[in-house]
This record gives sequence, structure tokens and C-alpha cells, in this order.
Amino acid sequence: MAAKRSRKATPAKRARARTDVHRALRDHVVALLRTGHAHLGFEDVVADWPAALRGAKPPGQRFTPWRILEHIRISQWDIVEFTKSAKHVSPEWPSGYWPDTDAPGDDAVWDRSVAQVERDLRAMAKLVADPKTDLFARIPHGTGQTILREALVLADHNSYHLGQLLLLKRLLGIHRESGPRTPS
Repeated sequence: MAAKRSRKATPAKRARARTDVHRALRDHVVALLRTGHAHLGFEDVVADWPAALRGAKPPGQRFTPWRILEHIRISQWDIVEFTKSAKHVSPEWPSGYWPDTDAPGDDAVWDRSVAQVERDLRAMAKLVADPKTDLFARIPHGTGQTILREALVLADHNSYHLGQLLLLKRLLGIHRESGPRTPS
């Protein structure tokens, strides 16, 4: 997993904050995408997932960790690419948003999926953080969507499915509570 970066404000960041009237909104949305504020972020949820349990389906559960991870990856990729490009073609709904198998073929497949989620999260965060990005302008090739809306949909969608993954971790006996989180 990527190391945490220092969030200390540099002179350049302070100057951008003074000239960008939406800086606080951008910062809040980027933090929501990266850490989840009131819940665990993506990196924490997928960390240390035993390979043998990536295709496990606890009793009463519909999905495996692999199916949820891939659904996050595909859905997030679709949102990011739609936001960036008029040439993007979304997968067929709903079948194109879910993998065909309950388990990844091997560790490398799982790792590639995790890496793609992380790359797409960074791409959306970078787009939102850029003061040149008009968060409120309609996406020209959309039907009324804005970049802000797409970033919030992405964060909301991921939050829902990260909760499912955390539940699976608990049901499989592999989640370790790290102590109470204090809201900031």
C-alpha cells in the first residue's frame, strides 16, 4: 500500500487556496475520496486480505470479496472515464459491472485490481483538486452530470461497497479492530 503523504501546507498550496474560492470544497471531496472521513478508506479495508479467502462466501452472503473488489474497480473506472472522456463507452448494465468468477485467478489478478482502484481514485482526486476544474459545470457529453456529482457518486458507491467488504472481513474472522476513530 502507498505510504501516507505529508499534508503540510506549502507556500504554493497556500497561494492556490487564496485564489481558488472552492479550495475548501475541493479539499473536503479529495479527503472523502482518499480516506472516507467517518469510515475506513480503501487501503485499510483491502490490506492484509489472505489469498485463500478472496473468493470466500460466508453463509448468508451473496458476494465474495473478489466480486465486490472487482465491482468497485469496474464501476469506479467507468465513473472516472465518463468524467474525463466523451469517447468512453460504459459496460452493459448490470452484467458488465461484475466479474464472472467468485475468486481472482491468482494473487497478481487481485493485486492488479487493487492497484487500478488506487490509480483511479488518485485520478479523480487530482481532477477535483485542480483549481482549473470547474466542479459545477455540466460534463459536455453527459445528461446534466457535473464533475462534483461524479466525484460524490464515486465516493458514495465506494463507501457502500467498502462497508460490504469490511462486513465480509468480520464474518471471515480476519478484521482486526484498530481502536476507536475520532472524527476530525
